[in-house]
Amino acid sequence: MTHDHDLVLRPTPAQTEAALNPPPGRTGGDLVVETLAGLGATTVFGLPGQHALGMFDALRRSDLRYIGLRVENNAGFAADAYGRITGEAAPLLLSTGPGALTSLAALQEAAAASAPVLAISSQVPTAGLGGGRHGYLHELPDQAASFRGVVKSVHTVRTQSQIPSAIEAAWTSALTAPHGPVWVEIPQDVLLAETAIPVVTGGDAFPEELPPRPELTAVAADLLSRAARPAIIAGGGVVRADASGKLRQLAERLQAPVVTTPGGKGAFPWKHPLSLRSWIEDRHTTDFLEDADVLLVVGSGLGELSSNYHTFKPRGRVVQIEADVGKLESNHPALGIHADARLALQALLETVSERQDATAADRAREVLARVAERIAGQELTLEQDVLASVRRALPADSPSFWDMTILAYWAWSAFDAKGPNHMHSAQGAGGLGYAFPAALGAAVADPTRPVLAVSGDGGALYSIAELATARQYDLNVTWLIVDDGGYGILREYMTDAFGEATATELTRPDYVALAESFGVPGVRTTPENLEQDLAKALAAPGPSVVLLPAVLRMFAPTHLGSD
Repeated sequence: MTHDHDLVLRPTPAQTEAALNPPPGRTGGDLVVETLAGLGATTVFGLPGQHALGMFDALRRSDLRYIGLRVENNAGFAADAYGRITGEAAPLLLSTGPGALTSLAALQEAAAASAPVLAISSQVPTAGLGGGRHGYLHELPDQAASFRGVVKSVHTVRTQSQIPSAIEAAWTSALTAPHGPVWVEIPQDVLLAETAIPVVTGGDAFPEELPPRPELTAVAADLLSRAARPAIIAGGGVVRADASGKLRQLAERLQAPVVTTPGGKGAFPWKHPLSLRSWIEDRHTTDFLEDADVLLVVGSGLGELSSNYHTFKPRGRVVQIEADVGKLESNHPALGIHADARLALQALLETVSERQDATAADRAREVLARVAERIAGQELTLEQDVLASVRRALPADSPSFWDMTILAYWAWSAFDAKGPNHMHSAQGAGGLGYAFPAALGAAVADPTRPVLAVSGDGGALYSIAELATARQYDLNVTWLIVDDGGYGILREYMTDAFGEATATELTRPDYVALAESFGVPGVRTTPENLEQDLAKALAAPGPSVVLLPAVLRMFAPTHLGSD
């Protein structure tokens, strides 16, 4: 009797010959790039460093495309965006110590947003592993310890034979729901030494599926089918799982209004009759969701932003579908379903009964009218006009990347992404400097569409060096910089809390002149000319900068008890 697990694929004569006589001059670095190519990678991001030179030397013997940025953290943001756009694990090549540690903020954002990033770093020579103080350049007692609290998995290689397996395991981890960043580290001497190991010709790394437990989806389907006032919160997990179509089908079958979180932008059509859009930070929306007798939460942990700063207190039953087990029922008791959003929504579609509810669309429309009335009473015409100008100038199928800046906070609630996976921001970890390098990564992933980055002047200075990267690779990214002379939102927070602001005002460069010094066209615009100038920049090939000097204000929050 033959069992499936007894079957072994036998090498062809040509493969046997190649394995017995590998080409000379290969090193451990070649095993890295060969494994990446075998897994299907086509592009790598990174920054060279002394310990990592074995990997970078091997790149010239491979067909992998290398995109080099000027700061490791920015390279991490670019890889994050590439992973979000393509759904692939984006390789990020880094050097030991300071180079590796500089990527931590980007990897935290990738972890928070479930973006697949495969970070591969060098390490001190093998003799230096183990925590001793040998005095190697860039030495850390335990480099991997700095990453364990940030990434999904850590893989330390000690011999060349471990390289393909470690990278394959990391690749599988990065692409298994919930997606996320992973860390592989390889000692310098292992990368540099010549190798007799055969050429890596293929990869066998298939992400594990995360289906829902059928007894749980049966209960969830029964609750939703019998609900009088069902509602849905759609988070970033819907986008990452490419489950927007199934979400729409389920919402229509249940006649359940849908609100998307900042991470779930575009997961549900903005102008759909059941859409509550993204006004999840508004008390009117919070009240509506609290009133639902059954609330389905898909791909969200109901964290700070998604719960109106933890003021959300559901009164009905909550059904939570979440791939990240750490987020499951972490903020509210629920029928917790640990599953990939796409598979769980499909299971519900197969089991729920269709509901008839002639009032659902009217109730959603009423909430949006109340939200609009609240905003209209705050004299925020400038802010709404600026955001509307950006939306009209940006092609409907173009992705946008937003830094932590006031216009982005408006966009979380009020910007129509025009589709899933089109709008991305740094709201996961909340760090500055994300937008422009992330937009560069997206432009590498898909050069056929212009990409928009939006930053404030404070955040722009975190990634200004990447104007050189944009020019070097001639990437189709338009960078809108809203210059208000400081950290605008912190200025607001401090003034409101303490009566005046401290450490928020910034001396800044002439951004147009600075862009032009990199060979990147720049234009200074006004709110009245923004749409025209931005549309023109987006239509032109290559990188560009549009500077908007303006002091924007946030709409009044509702989580502090104001109306």
